[in-house]
Amino acid sequence: MSQSSADPGTAARVRGLLADVFELAQVRLELFTVEARLELSRLTWMAVLAALAVVFVSFGLIFLAVFLTVLLWDTQRLLALGVFTALFLGGGLVLAGLAWQRARQGARMFAATRDELRRDQERLRS
Repeated sequence: MSQSSADPGTAARVRGLLADVFELAQVRLELFTVEARLELSRLTWMAVLAALAVVFVSFGLIFLAVFLTVLLWDTQRLLALGVFTALFLGGGLVLAGLAWQRARQGARMFAATRDELRRDQERLRS
């Protein structure tokens, strides 16, 4: 009789434990989903702003280069063209290097989800 009364109690505890584990996994998955949406929204907005900034700065630099080249056309045309060529190529190489360095560093995406999963793991171990 004690064995039959222990089985339903153990089974109920196991079911309760499994329900808690599934609920915990569901909450963590929802947190991950919320963070993924926020990160995607942030990255999309940054990409739009960056693209617009590149377009406007590029047009500004091109018109500045053309203006100064036309201004110096009678006296120092080759110097003006050489300086602007070196400036644009040098700036492009520096920015490409910075972008490459930034890409290699990586981002700390989903930090809250990883922290919560780490805390859960520590709680389960202790």
